[in-house]
Amino acid sequence: MKLVALAFLGVATVIFLAATLWPDPPAWVGYVKAAAEAGMVGALADWFAVTALFRRPLGLPIPHTAIIPTKKDVLGESLGEFVGSNFLSESVVRERLRRVGVAARLGGWLAEPDNAERVTSELATVVRGAVTVLRDEDVQAVMEQAVVSRIVAVPWGPPLGKLLERVFADGSHHKLVDLMCDRAYEWVKGNYDQVMGVVSNRAPSWSPKFFDSLVADKVYGEVLSFAWAVKTDVNHPMRLALDKFLGEFAGDLQRDPKVMERAEQVKQQVLEHSEVQNLIGSAWSTAKKMLLDAAEDPSSELRTRVRAGLMTLGARLVSDESLRAKADSWVEGAAAYVVLNYRDEITTLITDTVQRWDAEETSRKIELQVGRDLQFIRINGTVVGALAGLVIYTVAQLIT
Repeated sequence: MKLVALAFLGVATVIFLAATLWPDPPAWVGYVKAAAEAGMVGALADWFAVTALFRRPLGLPIPHTAIIPTKKDVLGESLGEFVGSNFLSESVVRERLRRVGVAARLGGWLAEPDNAERVTSELATVVRGAVTVLRDEDVQAVMEQAVVSRIVAVPWGPPLGKLLERVFADGSHHKLVDLMCDRAYEWVKGNYDQVMGVVSNRAPSWSPKFFDSLVADKVYGEVLSFAWAVKTDVNHPMRLALDKFLGEFAGDLQRDPKVMERAEQVKQQVLEHSEVQNLIGSAWSTAKKMLLDAAEDPSSELRTRVRAGLMTLGARLVSDESLRAKADSWVEGAAAYVVLNYRDEITTLITDTVQRWDAEETSRKIELQVGRDLQFIRINGTVVGALAGLVIYTVAQLIT
């Protein structure tokens, strides 16, 4: 394009020289000469203007030339201010997001199985990366500090008493009591010799053996009958007494200082037990292995549920107008918060980036991007100058 623009100047120059050197020219040659002369002036003026944007014309230190290299930093600051004022204002961001309809588009996109699978895969990659980067000893230390310290700090008695009180009030413990009664009856039924041995061993030495056997057999029968009655009768006095005891125990855990203190002692014994310490220490390792295995396996329960959840969320965002409006408000609020609090940092990124650019290289890159259009300015200058010169010369001729 530079060659084309230069060719226009060359043509105008050749015409001007031909008209000037024409011996005894006819009248119309003056019009041609004036047009060519004005075209040369216009071409040279626009060449100077275009060139002055990027470099000093002919290398001469003419003021207000090489504008882009010398004013690069100022241009960067102006660009940053322009972007901050016109693109990073809260009203502009909110209006743009409102027109886009982020929630509806995101919902339609997530509702597609392939897209939900893609997001799930990306989330799995993030999880793998995060879990791999974390040091086991650091995570275990945090878990011990955050979890164990809280367990130690909070008394067990009152909350445990409230929990048991609700369980006992609902009768949810009756199945456990039934199981215990069943096991007790089965044990008595299956351990006749042991029961007989206990009774016989406690009999006096002077008591006849056959009498001891009769007594032991009678005792065994009574114990077996008692166990059967407790097992089969839900209103048995033993069961009622157990319910009463459990209710009182739940109340004591909340109000009796001695019972509460004993609960704290049990808590300390449990936490200080070696098996519990090993469980706490290995909790992260176990959780880490489970997360990595689930993230690696596309058919794992975790990834399947995440994928299904994403598709369900996408379908709801498309069909549920209230949820869609709420999601859009969240997005707008988050974007507005970022714009209001970090606009200066974003615009500073633009200005700092421009400042780090090499002045000559920057000028060269900009010239390559817009130079083709700027060369049309030179061409237009030649043509418009020639027409203007022709008009001026014609007017002058008519006046004189």
